[in-house]
Parts: sequence; structure tokens; C-alpha cells
Amino acid sequence: MSTPMKIATYALALVVVFIATLEVGYRLRPEAGAAVGSEPTTGAAPDGHGGADHGGGGHEETGPTAPAAQDPEGLAAAADGYRLALLTPRPAAGPATEIRLVITGPDERPVTTYELAHGKRLHLIVVRRDLADFQHLHPTLDRATGVWTTTMDTSAAGTYRVFADVVPTGHEGLTLGTDLAVAGSFAPEAPAETESRTARVDGYEVRLTGDVRAGQTGTVTAAVSQDGRPVTDLDPYLEAYGHLVALRQSDLAYLHVHPDGHSGDGTTPAGPTIDFAVEVPTPGIYRLFLDFQHDGVVRTAPFVIAVEG
Repeated sequence: MSTPMKIATYALALVVVFIATLEVGYRLRPEAGAAVGSEPTTGAAPDGHGGADHGGGGHEETGPTAPAAQDPEGLAAAADGYRLALLTPRPAAGPATEIRLVITGPDERPVTTYELAHGKRLHLIVVRRDLADFQHLHPTLDRATGVWTTTMDTSAAGTYRVFADVVPTGHEGLTLGTDLAVAGSFAPEAPAETESRTARVDGYEVRLTGDVRAGQTGTVTAAVSQDGRPVTDLDPYLEAYGHLVALRQSDLAYLHVHPDGHSGDGTTPAGPTIDFAVEVPTPGIYRLFLDFQHDGVVRTAPFVIAVEG
């Protein structure tokens, strides 16, 4: 073999050895941030079961889309082995469309027994993702199958977030969330950027006062008036004189809200003011929806509050 050929062959051999060394070294190198000798980190299992306690997050899942442990409820369809499934995830458009859903337990069977919470066994909160539409429904349970059924106004197209607020028998309360899609064209509303603490609906005016700070429990007060006169004879609604739902605008996290007092307890006045204890985990914009009943009709007053850290 000629000398140039020998040199070329030797150089080629060096290149092959060098590449092989690099490959072995790459395979043995630990992942960034992992301890040497540790097992590689993997994502959550597809079913994504986690734990949760009512109104305060507490469930933990792994994976890039899982909510953080400190997040409030409603961000996941499964928690503590319970799972929410819509049987009508893409309903037809219409003013009174049937919606069916089921909640399965840790044994993967439909749950058929629930405890009363604020007078109902299921509070189904449905909001369009841009928060332009809000509905508070109370489905009927078929105890034989565990299937809940209700009707929903799906006249407005878009993607909706569905929250099932329940207390399964033998378990603490929890809120599970999933999406529902209504076909059709729509123009999503822009997210709110400033506060809006006065709402007007059907001749009623509701003003919201109170200071809420992140990481604390604050009190907000709704004052109801009709045609300029304070309303002092509100109807009982869900064992109180009002029901308030609070959602974090950025991701529609469902927050825990308690009314102050109970209707008919002899001490809580039937208006014009209704007090609520509100817990918010982070600064940001929050959307609040107050349901109140007067003269036998339930009305909803929407608000926007900005929470500081």
C-alpha cells in the first residue's frame, strides 16, 4: 500500500474512533438538572389521576400541562381518582340543548351517591372560554346509571369550560373541569384589563366593594338595589341570599367562595347587602358572577376585580 494511502486510512480510523467516543459519552451524560446515577424523569401517566381537597387545589400531577400543586380546582378533569366525562362534548347549537355527564370514582365506576352542598348535589358551572357567557345549572341524577342530565343554552358558539362542583359520599368536596365545544362562528371578546364593580341587569344595580389580596381571604360585599331603592327582601337561593362564583381570568381556575350566613337563620338580613369570603391564590384579573334571586327570578351580575400581591 502506498504511503499516502496508509496515511488516509489511518486518519479515517481516528475519525471513526472519535465519533464513537462522542456517542458513548453523550449516552452516559445525565440529563440537565438530574443527579448522576438518578433515574430519568418521566411525564404523568395518561390518566393523570391526582389528589385534591375541596376549594384549595392540593392535587399534584406531573407533565408539562399539569397544574401546580398550589393551584385552585377546576383545572383538571381528574382528581383523587375521580374523573369527569362529558357524554355530550360537542352538543348541537340551540336554546335548550341536552347535556349529559358522568363522574367515575377510584373504582372507575360511575358515582351514584352525593351529599348536599348549598341545597344541591351538583352545581354545574358553564362559562365560555372568553367569559362572555355564564350559566349555573343543577342537573338531575339517574341513580341507576350515575348519569347527570340537564339542558343548556348553546345558542352562542364557542368553547366552554364546564365545572362540576360535587361532594361524593365518603369524600370531601371537589371541583372537576373539562371543555365543551359548540360549533359555529363567533368573535371572542377581549379579556378584561380594568375593574368593573358595578353591574346592571333587568332594572337592578349591584355594586361590589371590598379588598382582596393574593394569598389571603378577603371579604367582598354585594349591594343590591332596584330602580334606585335598596332591596331588603331577597329570596333565599341555595341556602343563602346569593351565590358567587370567582374565576381567574388567565386560566379559568375555580376559586372557593363562602357566603356569610344562611338564609332563614334569623340573623342574616335578606339584603340589600350580601357578604362573601373570597380566597385568591395569585395577583391578576378575576371574574366574579353573582347569582341572586328576587321576586322568584334568578339573575346574574358579572364583575371584574384586579387583585394585587
